[in-house]
Amino acid sequence: MPYTALAAALILGMLQGLAFAPTPFPAWFLPVLQLSAFGGMSWLTWRATSLRGAIWIGAAFGGGTFLVGVSWIYISLHVYAFMAAPLAALGVGLLAAYLSLYPALAAGVAWWLSQRPTTADGPARLASPLTCVLAMAAAWTGSEWLRGVLFTGFPWLNIGYAHVDGPLQGWAPLLGVYGVAFAAALTASGLVWAASAVAERGTAGVAAALRPGWRAPAGALGALAVGMAGAAWNWVQPYGSPLTVRLVQANIPLSDKFDPTQIWQGMDLHRDLAEAPRADGKPIALTLLPETAVPVFQDQLSAAAWKEWVDSAALRGGTFALGVAMRDIHPDRDYYYNSVISLDGRSSPEQLVAGRVAHRYDKRHLVPFGEFVPPGFRWFVDEMVMPLGDFDRGRERQKPFDIGGQYIAMNICYEDVFGEELLPAVRPGPADPGATILANVSNLAWFGNSLALPQHLQMSRMRVRETGRPMLRATNTGMTAVVDERAQVVGELAPHTAGALDAAVQGTTGLTPYARTGNVPVLFIVAALLAVLGWLRIRRVD
Repeated sequence: MPYTALAAALILGMLQGLAFAPTPFPAWFLPVLQLSAFGGMSWLTWRATSLRGAIWIGAAFGGGTFLVGVSWIYISLHVYAFMAAPLAALGVGLLAAYLSLYPALAAGVAWWLSQRPTTADGPARLASPLTCVLAMAAAWTGSEWLRGVLFTGFPWLNIGYAHVDGPLQGWAPLLGVYGVAFAAALTASGLVWAASAVAERGTAGVAAALRPGWRAPAGALGALAVGMAGAAWNWVQPYGSPLTVRLVQANIPLSDKFDPTQIWQGMDLHRDLAEAPRADGKPIALTLLPETAVPVFQDQLSAAAWKEWVDSAALRGGTFALGVAMRDIHPDRDYYYNSVISLDGRSSPEQLVAGRVAHRYDKRHLVPFGEFVPPGFRWFVDEMVMPLGDFDRGRERQKPFDIGGQYIAMNICYEDVFGEELLPAVRPGPADPGATILANVSNLAWFGNSLALPQHLQMSRMRVRETGRPMLRATNTGMTAVVDERAQVVGELAPHTAGALDAAVQGTTGLTPYARTGNVPVLFIVAALLAVLGWLRIRRVD
């Protein structure tokens, strides 16, 4: 494998790593950047002279993507977990190396499916352009899904997220982010095949160059057309009256948030921001505070301390929803949850101490190394100095919060990266019509002023594309924002500032095709294509 090809794949991957948040590039350029980088990787993969070479191309491309795209892990390991700089850098490198196994697998499978048998007197030859393009799209989408589910999953930087604002966005309500990823891989590889064919024949022979494999660029154009049509279709309808909300961002330094001597000041700051009167004097139905706004277990606060929260809610006249660690005491053992609870001016402080609340959501998808320790990694955790816990998981479907005539489905931290896991709350339940608004509470202070913050907002916006539900985001340091049902950010606080964002949010009802079916259709398409292309590949060998 020529080192120049590996270097090119690495550089293309690093460019793709910048395509998942509008920093430093503008939002409109992200789809162009992703398609261009991915198309270049596809071309390098097809030109590889061996399966091993194709695998290395995919690994280099993936390594570049993840080294840039998740470089913020270094901040949490070194700055906040006090891990030695070389070891923290090694941690980032090991994570990128592991994640690059999935692009390596995809490139290897796509190359193998695209080859005609090797002859004694010549190199391997590519199959039809359409076969090559479909093989790349199916193999890549399958690898994205595997990365999103194996070992609890890490679907960060799925290529679909680069297209929140692009012409392929309309695939999201149809087939979810994996459908967008399939369309992106199909489009990029189809267009690069057309470009390479024209380059080989010259501009004078464009028609002749494209005629033998016209189906490949036609598939790319078809994917773009479906995406634009899906985006234009109105999948949901308004539900009830707009909900007045306040989103609180206290911007508490991580060094202070869990410091026993600073906990009270942090809670006071949250309440001060929540209590401030609204500029127009209108009442606030829901005040949403970030993850671990109360950074201790609920029974570690006295009834008098909880009364301060109740009094703050009474002053505003609405409902507070805030992140708090919950402890449930049972005869066999205690259960611990990372939760969101609600309270208002009528709540009983004594009931809050006991954990009996009107609404409660317990986090279901826990963060490895932060909320549970994966088997075999205790040595790694011992090198870190951070508040870790072994939390228990919440139920798959938890009733949305019924507030102000709207139904708000909570999720915590990076749970909104797993789009399929939000769908049960959106669908009607036995005692509710399903969520009309989504809400995320997070604390991304672990990652400083990095790409993690705008990347997370982009992924929240993809959840809106998939479900047609507006999204509220209340975070400790950013990105605190209101995203409407069209996935447009209609209100936002500057990162790393303290403030409160007031807005009116219109809930929606109705189910997109993706909200009804989840990932089943796109996984069926991928599996069917891989099976058919694999069968054809074996026949070509015979």
